[in-house]
Amino acid sequence: MSSRTFRKGSFAALAMTAALVVSGCSSDSGSESTSSATGGAEGGSDANLAITFLPKNLGNAYFDTSNAGGAEAIEEFGGTYAEVGPAEAAPDAQVSYINTLTQQGVGAIAVSANDPEAICDALNEARDNDVKVVTFDSDTNTDCRDVFINQATSEGIAQVQVDLIAEQIGDEGQIAILSATANATNQNAWIELMEGILAEEHPNIELVDVVYGDDDDQTSFDKTAALLQTYPDLKGIVSPTTVGIAAAARYLSTSEYQGEVAITGLGTPNQMRSYIEDGTSAGFALWNPADLGYLAAYASKALIEGEITGAEGDTFEAGKLGEYTVEADGVVLLGDPYVFDADNIGDFDF
Repeated sequence: MSSRTFRKGSFAALAMTAALVVSGCSSDSGSESTSSATGGAEGGSDANLAITFLPKNLGNAYFDTSNAGGAEAIEEFGGTYAEVGPAEAAPDAQVSYINTLTQQGVGAIAVSANDPEAICDALNEARDNDVKVVTFDSDTNTDCRDVFINQATSEGIAQVQVDLIAEQIGDEGQIAILSATANATNQNAWIELMEGILAEEHPNIELVDVVYGDDDDQTSFDKTAALLQTYPDLKGIVSPTTVGIAAAARYLSTSEYQGEVAITGLGTPNQMRSYIEDGTSAGFALWNPADLGYLAAYASKALIEGEITGAEGDTFEAGKLGEYTVEADGVVLLGDPYVFDADNIGDFDF
């Protein structure tokens, strides 16, 4: 697991880049959009550094942010940035864009897949025509791309949430977990890992209950109220779901428990901003989508220039993020999840 930790960074320059990219990606038609920018520096070779980002859908603030990171990187190394994509995140909605990019002869496609299989034939045709394929955020089958930029491991996601709640409650007391659904594979994996970390590293923290809000705002809100009634000594709630953390924070923000019961987990800046600003939450985690797009762009460059092939053990430089190593199955791990708090939340819009 990478030791890189992206905490409390200053992203004023990136915020300006994001604003430019978001404005460039708007579309009155509501069906698709493209934008492109050529880097101000000359490339170091004759390699085809035309790199196009293909998110799940346009008009999504998360992907506006990740693609802004990609645009920043491509400008740094003198490539040409473009973005295309569908209005809706349907399984096969990206196929026509991939086919067009293949015909145009771009150097690489950086895609967040709507479906692991639906775009495989199109991607492999692109690869047969010497277009490099980098997936980020959401992967395809491993034989459909060259590398996958993974935002975080399950172990990293579990660790950061335990670290946050331990810090926020002084490393002792009762906590509960407000999860999504009882059969959510990723949630259950994180919870199992969190239980192990708590037992090994935080013996004075007692996990009293795991409840499920079904990723529904009102159900999660009601479950938060029930937890506080059932466990009057509760010191904190961890919600590893963006719906749950916002619902729990909303309940706490207008209750006698605000500032007394900690709330953390996985969330996005826009949904949690007011709860950070009013002190309901001291901090929460996710990954930094701008860094994700930035790394995807540098991985694309490394593939185009032949610095890497996607084989395990390949290494490449990724600008301000440093050196990365390709792991098994062509996976490149961004690093530890990013912590959002009062010091940095104003730098993000997603």
